[in-house]
Amino acid sequence: MNIDMIEAAAERLSGHARQTPLLSSPFLDDIAGRRVFVKPECLQHTGSFKFRGGWSALSALDPETRSRGVIAFSSGNHAQGVAYAAQQHGVPAVIVMPSDAPKLKIDNTRALGAEVVLYDRTTEDRDALGAALAEDRGLVLIKPFDDPQVIAGQGTAGLEIAQQASVYGVEQAEVLIPCGGGGLTSGVALALEKYAPEMVVRPCEPEGFDDVKRSIASGHIERNPRLSGSICDAIITPQPGDLTFPIMQRLCGSGIAVSDTDCLRAMALAFLRLKIVIEPGGAAALAAALFHRDEIEGATVIAIASGGNVDPAMFIQALQDHA
Repeated sequence: MNIDMIEAAAERLSGHARQTPLLSSPFLDDIAGRRVFVKPECLQHTGSFKFRGGWSALSALDPETRSRGVIAFSSGNHAQGVAYAAQQHGVPAVIVMPSDAPKLKIDNTRALGAEVVLYDRTTEDRDALGAALAEDRGLVLIKPFDDPQVIAGQGTAGLEIAQQASVYGVEQAEVLIPCGGGGLTSGVALALEKYAPEMVVRPCEPEGFDDVKRSIASGHIERNPRLSGSICDAIITPQPGDLTFPIMQRLCGSGIAVSDTDCLRAMALAFLRLKIVIEPGGAAALAAALFHRDEIEGATVIAIASGGNVDPAMFIQALQDHA
């Protein structure tokens, strides 16, 4: 896994992925006590950064292998990213999703032409289920984060951050990223290592599900004791990836854990001040930027809003309680 793979993924994504902007608001700056930029990957195809990795992985396959179809497991955003990439390539996709995933994500994945297989995330092993289906049907497994080409695709967001920040004269910043298994976090960290080496990536996770934060602190992979109980479904994973963790351990600063309430508050503020819709997990980095200011150093922070696939009821709750 290296910068050359990220640059190659950027070439394959050219003309297919959206280049999302950097947004700002003086109201958010006041809350955070520093300059805040938000990169809204919620505006990416399928509503999250996951399209980058899905397209990168599919486009890297040889045509014969790709034609047999692909399989992925996901709570929703990777599901939709892979499903849409598969649809655009004209190949079948099977997506293994937890039964408690937001209905919007399940419905969208099916609407993109994928076959959805539901499982119980508390009693069933999604990795084992996905591997079995892949073998039985001859499908190519595209992992949600621990896949070199997926990491490469997610890293293209880091190439954009480096270029866009330079337009604003920003060379030093803490780059906050909602983090599940670490595909986006590790990919962006690799991109910034070359193109913005004075920036520091900080993984952001829900309280009680901060396996990456604890893993970086301890120096070895830590598991989450449970896999449900937070509204931030998009970034709840059992543990960091075998590929992603060494990259994060080498390149990332310490993690930040945020509460569900902080994420709901960040969702409301993003809507009011930036006019964007973010899902709870996708708001974790902005929540850290706004409400954990004492854990951040420097004059500038860049927060990725990683996804916007939120059920209407959850979004209404955020606005009613915090707008």
